[in-house]
Amino acid sequence: MAAASSTSSSGTAILGGGALGLTLAYRLAQAGERVTVIERESEAGGLAAGFRVGDSGVWLEKFYHHLFRTDTTIISLINELGLGDKLYWGQPNSSIQIAGQPYELAGSVRSILGITPLPVLSRFRLGAAGLFLKLLPSPDLLEGTTASAWLRRWMGRAAYETVWEPQLRGKFGAYADKVAMPWMWGRIHCRTSSLGYLRGGFQQIYEALAAAIVAHGGELRLGTDVRSVTRGAEGGLRVVSSAGDETYARVVSTLAPRLTFRLVPDLPADFRERYDWGTAYGAHCLILALDRPLLRDVYWLSITDPTYPFLAAVEHTNYIPAAEYGGRHLLYLGNYLPMDDPRMRYSADEALAAYLPHLARLNPDFSPDWIREKWRFAAPFAQPIVTTDYKDHIPPHETPLPNFYMANMFQVYPQDRGQNYSVALANKLAQRLTAK
Repeated sequence: MAAASSTSSSGTAILGGGALGLTLAYRLAQAGERVTVIERESEAGGLAAGFRVGDSGVWLEKFYHHLFRTDTTIISLINELGLGDKLYWGQPNSSIQIAGQPYELAGSVRSILGITPLPVLSRFRLGAAGLFLKLLPSPDLLEGTTASAWLRRWMGRAAYETVWEPQLRGKFGAYADKVAMPWMWGRIHCRTSSLGYLRGGFQQIYEALAAAIVAHGGELRLGTDVRSVTRGAEGGLRVVSSAGDETYARVVSTLAPRLTFRLVPDLPADFRERYDWGTAYGAHCLILALDRPLLRDVYWLSITDPTYPFLAAVEHTNYIPAAEYGGRHLLYLGNYLPMDDPRMRYSADEALAAYLPHLARLNPDFSPDWIREKWRFAAPFAQPIVTTDYKDHIPPHETPLPNFYMANMFQVYPQDRGQNYSVALANKLAQRLTAK
């Protein structure tokens, strides 16, 4: 792309072409605004982006994704984009591994009573506390409490140490005891056993959004790095990127706060001190294409044994048929890791070498010659560490730098990151910006 240079300020630049940035650009373009999306990766979609699976022509997510029945905002967007006929709902088996055995953890009475390693009373306490969180309409009563303290108190020590503590430690490592209970409320309160998937891949949403933005007069710049955002000499905001130097009337960063603060030196020190804060883990996924199933009938398996080098095994094709991927049985082996963890830099070959011995633990019949293809993906700032003081450090959308806004998944608290909450946040901010 040829370098661009402009001294006049007009339109809106949106930094980041994930679910949030694309939906925001789409809504602003619909309202008649001139908008430019600047995205570092070569495809739209951010953490929800996909890749083509061999000669099947079908998209698969780089990091596993599905929807819940409560994800009404993105469901509405899917229908709006004309993709509703591809939305599939099912109830695949989601299980937790305890002492080497999978136990379904669907939230139903049957599944909870079926966790036989727990004493009967512990199973009842696990179910009763889960039901309370399902029925609790707001997490306000839980503010200031850690998930570890609340779950241990109300579910009991046995249920906490068997079911929840291994999952918290697998996901948050050294921060497991500091994670805020409102975050856990969001995971239990809003999730459903019925899961949704867009047949052909969620990338179709982002391709459709990109096309709609362009159709409304907007622009997408993929494969473009943003280097800085500063006050323009003659007003507006100057964006320097690998595509050149341009000035915009408004800039919205949908990047993680830490990245945003690195790019925007003009944000004042007191604002930076309060909101350039916190920790996030990166995501690493090894995806294997096998010639047969590994987990048999289990879609999602949470690993509780810390001797495994991955925290989840997700066999996508135990949910969506392998026939849709040319007969490939697709298995994700996923991790959330500190960004300086050596595993974040594992290549596909390095990850496979580390993981191979453990695949036979999941299925004693496994043989390496089942593997036909492999892919590896990693992304920084994928999982915010939501501690009890997190809420006090969520940045506002409007910053002290005039016409510079922040919108990112750190602001969806108490909900976890997810496509639905990104779209909802984009809709809300678009209404605010177009009303000005």
